[in-house]
Amino acid sequence: MKVAAIIPAAGIGVRMKQNTPKPYLLLGGKPILAHTLAVFEATPEVQEVTVVVHPEDLENCQEQVIAPFGFKKVLRLVPGGKERQDSVYNALKVFQDDKDLEIIMVHDGVRPFITPALIRRVIQAARRYGGAILGWPAQDTLKRVSPKGEVLQTLDRHNVWQIQTPQAFQAQLLWRAFVDAYGRNFYGTDEASLVEELHLTGEQRRSIMVIPGSPLNLKITTPEDLRLAEAILWLGRHG
Repeated sequence: MKVAAIIPAAGIGVRMKQNTPKPYLLLGGKPILAHTLAVFEATPEVQEVTVVVHPEDLENCQEQVIAPFGFKKVLRLVPGGKERQDSVYNALKVFQDDKDLEIIMVHDGVRPFITPALIRRVIQAARRYGGAILGWPAQDTLKRVSPKGEVLQTLDRHNVWQIQTPQAFQAQLLWRAFVDAYGRNFYGTDEASLVEELHLTGEQRRSIMVIPGSPLNLKITTPEDLRLAEAILWLGRHG
């Protein structure tokens, strides 16, 4: 039985305010996406990787990321959809008839500081419970704010976690969650939210466990994130 990873990298990165899509921006002289894929390439528990890219970037991804860095586990590039959920579903459909597939992981292409150890822990938990996601306990005070910027309420941050990726699920569970979501025209914020909704319908009652991740496992979304990532990379090399 095998483990497959889906790496969504189809976003255009409006908040980054650059003409180059986020996955291809350079971090330490190498595309962000290449850093991410290198970790999965180095994780023995993951047998294959599918990268989801913007339909206009299929050739660009192959030429700038896959071929130059020799990623052997990247077996295919899949064109993305309108929303992230659509992009992941496009990749999922590739695995629909794969009877040897046990676990499917989904990891943001612009989270380059994931580690093999964290990937391994998420896979192990997904095997045991059905689903597992990385997260980090909320550290700051949380407040609900009106559209005008007025504080409405201070929220209890106990038991509140900021969720990261990868998220891993038993293959059939994730497939059923996506099919059920589209059947009800439901769009979630992440893969776990689809499985949560499936739980509510009674289709498949399996737990989703949160595994402690890392505060360094950031998603590079803004120019400030990219500068922080450069600092993390520098510290990793010189610390």
